[in-house]
Amino acid sequence: MPRLVLAGLSGGAGKTLVTLGLCRALALSGLRVHAVKKGPDYIDAAWLGLAAGRDATNLDPFLFPQAHVLPLFLEKTRHADIAVIEGNRGLFDGLDAAGSCSTAALARHLAAPVVLCLDVTKMTRTAAAIVAGVAAFEPGLALAGVILNRTGGERHRTLVRACIEQAGWPVLGSLPRLAENPIPERHMGLVSDREHGDVAAILDRLAALVRENVDVDRLLAIARAAPPLAEPPAAPVEPAVPEGKRPVIGVVRDAALWFYYPENLEALSRAGATLAFVSLLADAPWPALDGLYLGGGFPETQAGRLSANTAVRERVRALAAAGLPIYAECGGFMYLCQALVHGETTFPMAGVFPLTTTLCSRPQGLGYSLARVTAPNPFHPVGTLLSGHEFHYSRCLGGEVPSPEAFCLTMERGVGMAGGRDGLLRGNTFAAYTHIHAAGAPHWAGRFVAAARRFRGEEEKMPPAAGGMMPPDPSHRRQGARGE
Repeated sequence: MPRLVLAGLSGGAGKTLVTLGLCRALALSGLRVHAVKKGPDYIDAAWLGLAAGRDATNLDPFLFPQAHVLPLFLEKTRHADIAVIEGNRGLFDGLDAAGSCSTAALARHLAAPVVLCLDVTKMTRTAAAIVAGVAAFEPGLALAGVILNRTGGERHRTLVRACIEQAGWPVLGSLPRLAENPIPERHMGLVSDREHGDVAAILDRLAALVRENVDVDRLLAIARAAPPLAEPPAAPVEPAVPEGKRPVIGVVRDAALWFYYPENLEALSRAGATLAFVSLLADAPWPALDGLYLGGGFPETQAGRLSANTAVRERVRALAAAGLPIYAECGGFMYLCQALVHGETTFPMAGVFPLTTTLCSRPQGLGYSLARVTAPNPFHPVGTLLSGHEFHYSRCLGGEVPSPEAFCLTMERGVGMAGGRDGLLRGNTFAAYTHIHAAGAPHWAGRFVAAARRFRGEEEKMPPAAGGMMPPDPSHRRQGARGE
């Protein structure tokens, strides 16, 4: 598999725009491009998927065992002509002082050549010293060249190129300093592709920028020169899906909530579910559901519309009261609360949990997380250690936080909702700030689908109330869940 890693010295080095432009340029040339984002990131991955013309893949040896990295990479890229991998943060920045789970570690694991996107603002010969240091810092790093970013005029570009090439490293492109970011940013990174009117035009402009200033053919040659990858051992045979009608799990996907790893949705399908995509913003009726999945997103940007859609808010509250298995992450949790405070306005939400969340000016939880399952729930076995991540500017208002017994997760790394706790449970509704990847929680999809099957036809077998759970309200069961 021809493959290439684009990395930087830090976040904000410009590697995302370079990667987007390269993916788009290669796709427009007729190649089947598969984009990969290193690390837990939904927003960059969504843009990369649009640039490449197919869903991007997240690879991260913290979110799931390292042994799964290569098999997942090969599975996702087997029909592609090239894989373009965007790193995250600085090339060597990882989980600890040893740089574990870094972009460099992933590049070594995939035996992938690395191209460094280097911001050369206000520097010339020092850039060569930086490149030499990067090349020598860790053994086994296949540094293939450099793309200069934010260069000044032609004199600046010529001088920096000469300095780096005299040090023995090829310069594969020189991007000018742009007057403005083609994709605006905000508190959680790039603005969502769902908030732009003409995504294709933006990506086409980035492709033109890369074609005009980067040696795309040389990058393609570097990717094609990557060494062969050994086939990993055969994956274990998945358990057979029970016979009978497949339960229907609704997946909220709209401008408010859309943070999902494709592998999570694929895992639910493999476990026997039929997925039905629904919206919290639209007035359209929902199909009959046996479960509901609310991912993360930007509920604060759609707070007015979410609040105004009282029919859907009441529908979700009734489904929760009926005992429908509901799984919510981050933004989905915020929607399930009583209200969301944004600025000076309080917006009523679904009211499943008697909590209010509020947006803050600084991150309230950021980075990798480890959460131990400490109470019974439909989705995660007690005792399991979940590897995940959290990235949220919201928090629960302090006066309303439930007692520790209402939570299912104890944070061993990360913040969670309050007091080192996460995973709030009410009935069969589970909500957490912790995001998980199905490859790192292989039990999750099967348990979710099993809970949906129980709800559809074997409700009497649902788990007994425990750890903050409440039994379903039979009066809502058929009315709310099996059709409007």
